[in-house]
Amino acid sequence: MTAQPFENRIDTSRPHPARVYDWLLGGKDHYPVDQAVAEKLPPEARQNALRNRAFMHRAAAWLAGNGIDQFLDIGTGIPTEPNLHQIVQGIVPTARVSYADNDPIVLRHAEALLVSAPEGVTDYIQADVRRPDVILDHARTVLDFSRPVALSMIALMHFIGDDEDPYGLTRALVDALPTGSYLVLSHGTTDEHPHLVKSVTDTYRKGEIPLRMRTRAEVEPFFEGLELVEPGLVTATKWYQSGPAPAEELSGFYVGVARVP
Repeated sequence: MTAQPFENRIDTSRPHPARVYDWLLGGKDHYPVDQAVAEKLPPEARQNALRNRAFMHRAAAWLAGNGIDQFLDIGTGIPTEPNLHQIVQGIVPTARVSYADNDPIVLRHAEALLVSAPEGVTDYIQADVRRPDVILDHARTVLDFSRPVALSMIALMHFIGDDEDPYGLTRALVDALPTGSYLVLSHGTTDEHPHLVKSVTDTYRKGEIPLRMRTRAEVEPFFEGLELVEPGLVTATKWYQSGPAPAEELSGFYVGVARVP
């Protein structure tokens, strides 16, 4: 496990997106300030978090089943089983997974992220998506960038404001990937819950958590120049490849999987 220099003190006086998400998923690794934000969110938020997590499981399994054995997961969050490496190594035991997150509490739980299948490798770095160069430099010590890599960015970029160039950050990461790699991305939206726009944004704002929900048209540019896998850019419950279809429900996330040409 390797970490870049970071402020490792956990600030329990301010909520953090990873810990709010942990509460929404039914986890126990959060603090009262995080719970206070989560409890003020509309009831749909918890179900949306679970649907988003289920999408990640389906997408990771599909990629592993199609021969992808290297994964770079940015914005990992607090480990909630099954983690991405457990999904993919259950299919490809030799898979290599490099995780990155900027919350010190994830570092405290990194041992859970590093319990790899004996044949594979898992790795964790404390780093921020706003520094793609740092993440890529480290990932190259774990992953072979001469072969396809799946870049996973789940429920991450809606915490990056327009002034921080979210599309440019994503492009910097995607441009480092070889042909045949994939981008797996989910992004928060209120397109299917327009009546919740004010309550959700106000709750995060009061918790001093920047939030930039985006419309479908605003999520599309994250996939510019890539080849979207069917069914394309859809809401979370509409993305699946095999087996029984998930129950089609309203969703607070747009999701997509796209191949690097």
